Amino acid sequence: MSVRLMPHFFHSSERIMSNNVIGSVMVVGGGIAGMQSALDLADSGYYVYLVEKEPSIGGVMSQLDKTFPTNDCAM
Repeated sequence: MSVRLMPHFFHSSERIMSNNVIGSVMVVGGGIAGMQSALDLADSGYYVYLVEKEPSIGGVMSQLDKTFPTNDCAM
């Protein structure tokens, strides 16, 4: 098992709440919930370390072809 540590200060260009870093946090798991948590924490002013054991992020969602209920492409 390999673990990748990706230190990034994630931020969403549409909703930056704070430009001051107030601490750091590690999010374990780069699935949908982990990515959203990392974005929300970064928007709140935390420096985020996102850790994922797989070579790519996305979790189970990245393996899906279509999503419910709209049948949109998951990619």
